[in-house]
Amino acid sequence: MLTLHRRAILGLCMAGAATALGGCKRTTSTTKPQLSMSAAPAYAAEGIYGPVADRFPIAGVDVSQIDPIYLRREVAYASSYPAGTVVIDPSAHFLYLVQPGGTAIRYGVGVGKEGFGWSGDATINSKQEWPDWYPPKEMIQRRPDIQAQLTRLQSGEGVPGGLSNPLGARAMYLWQNGRDTLYRIHGTLEPDTIGTNVSSGCIRMINQDAIDLYGRVGVGAKVVVLGAKAGA
Repeated sequence: MLTLHRRAILGLCMAGAATALGGCKRTTSTTKPQLSMSAAPAYAAEGIYGPVADRFPIAGVDVSQIDPIYLRREVAYASSYPAGTVVIDPSAHFLYLVQPGGTAIRYGVGVGKEGFGWSGDATINSKQEWPDWYPPKEMIQRRPDIQAQLTRLQSGEGVPGGLSNPLGARAMYLWQNGRDTLYRIHGTLEPDTIGTNVSSGCIRMINQDAIDLYGRVGVGAKVVVLGAKAGA
């Protein structure tokens, strides 16, 4: 089993003040499942990315600002992984939830910036709706330009779950060998960053997609993060 690098950070995918959070080194690549070139019909964007009445109201997503390839859809997916496995391909900016019968639900994601990528196997140890966020000291050390703001948060106030929280509407916490990897799969305040390398190691999703995945996977689900393609 591959080991995730644990440079003491919290994997968070926040723009502006928080894009510099986290840091990790990519490990040896895992074997990538073969993806069939044929794909099942895409889900209609209408209704999927509309407003959501949740604990906090989630605005609809302007999908015209997102490459259609990153919108949620079901695809043919030839894989040796059992149904229910989450497979993340950072190079392609896709997250697959393996389904029975050789298909997968594919979501577009934002991933870690160069130097913050990681790969390996993990499990979803816990899940939270509208999670709180507490910036780690490593982020503060790397960002002296926003040190005062982050120090206030680090003092214990944190950022409560809500519409201004960078973890979005849902978070799934990744553990390995009984230890927190400090990486998460979570929603984002910036859906237009899906399909880009903007985070610090976490896997960010459109809030509507994070909610959908959250409802489909349980605690204990296996997560496989693939290594970078050669030359990528």
